[in-house]
Amino acid sequence: MNGLRGDTLAKWARLAIAQGHCQKPGPMTHPLPQPLDVVARGPLTGSIAVPGDKSISHRALMFASLAVGTSRIIGLLEGEDVLATAAAMRAMGATIERQDDGIWVVDGVGVGGLLQPETALEMGNSGTSTRLLMGLVSSHPITCTFTGDASLSGRPMGRVIDPLSQMGADITASPGGKLPLMVRGICPAVPISYTLPVASAQVKSAILLAGLNTPGITTVIEPVATRDHSERMLTGFGAKLTVEETDAGRVISITGEAELRPQDIVVPGDPSSSAFWLVAASIVPGSDIVVRNVGLNPTRIGIVTALRMMGADITELDPRTVGGEPVADLRVRHAALTAIEVPADLAPSMIDEYPVLFVAAAFATGTTIARGAHELRVKESDRITTMRIALEACGVACEEYEDGMAITGSGGAAIRGGARVASKLDHRIAMSMVVAGLGSDEPVTIDDVSPVATSYPVFFRSLDALTGQGN
Repeated sequence: MNGLRGDTLAKWARLAIAQGHCQKPGPMTHPLPQPLDVVARGPLTGSIAVPGDKSISHRALMFASLAVGTSRIIGLLEGEDVLATAAAMRAMGATIERQDDGIWVVDGVGVGGLLQPETALEMGNSGTSTRLLMGLVSSHPITCTFTGDASLSGRPMGRVIDPLSQMGADITASPGGKLPLMVRGICPAVPISYTLPVASAQVKSAILLAGLNTPGITTVIEPVATRDHSERMLTGFGAKLTVEETDAGRVISITGEAELRPQDIVVPGDPSSSAFWLVAASIVPGSDIVVRNVGLNPTRIGIVTALRMMGADITELDPRTVGGEPVADLRVRHAALTAIEVPADLAPSMIDEYPVLFVAAAFATGTTIARGAHELRVKESDRITTMRIALEACGVACEEYEDGMAITGSGGAAIRGGARVASKLDHRIAMSMVVAGLGSDEPVTIDDVSPVATSYPVFFRSLDALTGQGN
């Protein structure tokens, strides 16, 4: 396998095999750190499909578990984060099984029917699972303890605790509003009208989930629109939900106590996962790839908009609708990128894609400025500081701001590389720096790529396929 040091060949092979197939979920595991050296592997060519959208997969499992009857989910992401959601819903009474054909079958307990789990709910690295399930539990008469790995346990939950406490839930958290924490739900909960102080689809969704089993109308006002998968899917399951555009922002109201109908759900490909290939193909000369079945929900495509502003050659092929979501195949060819000032209003639609956008900026001509992304400080890692340190170690000039970063690019040339960088247990940092390594003169050593399995179990298999090194 050209492009990898000899002493990492076996590690890469083992990792690709381990991440090639997700089995039926069992207890969450915490693998030993898996370091990896990455260097340039030549042009990316060919066609791949990315795994199912993580945000939609989480919600599909939760909402199907609250419906009365049998739902089927096609294309579910089988990464560790989503498997944590499946395990939690099983612990609260839902029957969830993966069939041999890859279709997931869920028999729900109905809104209001969640059972008391016998043990703590282990969330692994999944902040989405934790925050949404906290909302779900808050309006049910059960008590749940949430635990997670070291990364998740360092992430603040206060922005979810505040509105759920207003609805009547009793939440006891570790110092700093962190995990482990305990949620004592209340039934009936109190409907509220809540204006989001920070744009967050997770907080919005947590409140809406609590509102499902709350008599009356629960309202969330978001001054800046965030991803709307919850609204789309809840409506599809039969919830009475309205969305109104006002001068104050989007006003989303849900009427409890809801009765959800089972659904057959097709999960489109994850635009956050596709972002790594959009950037990789853009920066590696000679690349020409097609990423199939990418979800293009308008609240999720900020990365496509930003890359096109930089000059990326991204073409939509065969636009269509899958499971109520807009989808297309994306053809991406190498192009000279030019620095931009990233519009701050793109942040909610690409918050998870900033790390790989920073990598794209490292190869552009000029200085890219990205501001307005405070949320990056409280993701799986502090993604601003972590990416600055990693890119600087690879020879890229960066300036860190409280809400973003300025990156001076190489003008299309390879960056120096030759550094060991820390992923900080953050899957998107690890994958972003793999992409950076593909355009480096010297190997980029990532201290731990095992977190990649949380969202993209077949990432390395896809990389092998696009660089002509697959089986």
